[in-house]
Amino acid sequence: MDKDIIIIGGGPGGYVAAIRAAQLGAEVCVVEMNKLGGTCLNRGCIPTKALYRNAEILHIMERLDEFGINNHEYSIDVEKVQKRKKTIVENLRDGVGQLLKANGVEVINGTASFKDPHTLSIQLANGDTREITGKSIIIATGSVPTIPAIPGVDGPNVVTTDELLEFDHIPKRLAVIGGGTVGVEFAGIFQAMGSQVSIIIKYPLVLRKLDVEMIRRLTNSMKSHGIVTVNNVRVKRIENNGTNSTVIVEHEEKGESAIEADMILLSIGRRPLVSGLNLEGLGIDYDSKGIKVDENYETNVKSVYAIGDVTGGWMLAHVASEQGIITVEKILGRNEHSELGAIPNCVFSFPEIATTGMTEEEAKETGMPYKVGKFMFAANGKALSLGEKEGFVKIIATMDDTIIGVHILGPHASDLIHEGVLAINKAMKVDDIIHTIHAHPTLGECFSEAAMAVKNMAIHGAPKRK
Repeated sequence: MDKDIIIIGGGPGGYVAAIRAAQLGAEVCVVEMNKLGGTCLNRGCIPTKALYRNAEILHIMERLDEFGINNHEYSIDVEKVQKRKKTIVENLRDGVGQLLKANGVEVINGTASFKDPHTLSIQLANGDTREITGKSIIIATGSVPTIPAIPGVDGPNVVTTDELLEFDHIPKRLAVIGGGTVGVEFAGIFQAMGSQVSIIIKYPLVLRKLDVEMIRRLTNSMKSHGIVTVNNVRVKRIENNGTNSTVIVEHEEKGESAIEADMILLSIGRRPLVSGLNLEGLGIDYDSKGIKVDENYETNVKSVYAIGDVTGGWMLAHVASEQGIITVEKILGRNEHSELGAIPNCVFSFPEIATTGMTEEEAKETGMPYKVGKFMFAANGKALSLGEKEGFVKIIATMDDTIIGVHILGPHASDLIHEGVLAINKAMKVDDIIHTIHAHPTLGECFSEAAMAVKNMAIHGAPKRK
């Protein structure tokens, strides 16, 4: 065998798995058909967060009077915005390449296809073909945007996130079809940059799987920023009229209506990328939801594994990375850990969302008794100092005070959620949080106060009504 482990895909699942395997002494190779870093680094998480920072600054610029600053003259230089985003992506991508090299991981630029469970045929970027064998092969090819079967979807003004990230102008009117994480994030970014944004969804609420109380507050916040949510509708067709387009939607009882837009973002989800791998020839079990794997991330074909988006489920970069580490440790006989545990899920909206564990709706569905503690950012000194008082920290606990869910809407939610992840993973009680000193003045104090609120003993919050 040429290698101990071959990994198809150099995204956050693949390259992390490769580095961990190399740390454990394995001979490793990564086959990447495009650019190291995958969707997350090149066309997803990182470039989007670069633009999110631009939007954050623009929101602050709108409120300069609040901070006693009088100069309101500013404009957006799209070319510089794109250059900054590109530089961040390139620096991180170069860093991934250097890490793989430093760990002795061979990187092959090409497209892989299975010949047998241990052999790949690789169409190299230069046109040549190479075969390589490995004791184990991990599929980490990720996902691609789903293109819905809507008449007119192939029009010139209709884009996926891949194309929208490369925008050369700010559309006056942006229609977002889909109210998931990506749709909400892009809506917030482009609204901040000056677009009139409409989000079109077939459900009553955006981010429908998250805590309802939190999402209702987010919806109100989006509305206050001018984002229009068109809910409970079905998109019937897209009419393209040269420089602009019209989304025709059908309401359940009100008939059809039209939403005018200069650009339309398709954001209804992603699908696993399996084309060209010859999974059928190998007999690997998969369907439209992804490659099927067991608890060890092994497919029905021995020695062939799959991780990340290509398996469906949680399509999150950090989940793919964790699955990659777990998989190579199992392959190499190192069972340091085997469970994903609580998963943090973050939405870079305005304000931010971060959540882990059970929602209140899920707790209700189980029928078990539970308690809720909540603390508002409006009562926190650091949040007020930042001018970011919107939102709350919400903790859900069992009747014996075990933390089972944490939901944060507010400033730096994505940075605050990890205390909640740790609490759930370690089956911690609210007293474990209460008796951990939280520095003052910090946003983290809200987490401590929410834990105290579970027991109706929050210091800086009003007591619950009896």
